[in-house]
Amino acid sequence: MLLKTLIAVVFLAMVTSLAAGVGFLLRDDSQSRRLLVSLKIRVTLAAVLIALLFYGFYFGELAAA
Repeated sequence: MLLKTLIAVVFLAMVTSLAAGVGFLLRDDSQSRRLLVSLKIRVTLAAVLIALLFYGFYFGELAAA
């Protein structure tokens, strides 16, 4: 149950980072680095999400039903 909650939290953080990145893309000037930072955060969260999914399937906490 904890793993599923953690996966949901990481996914929601990714969606939030995506929304922030779109906002930075539309509002910021060309010298701002906030869009790049948002992308780095999103890529890191995606790697964490993939690792959590592999962990869950490998140890049987997430069943492919």
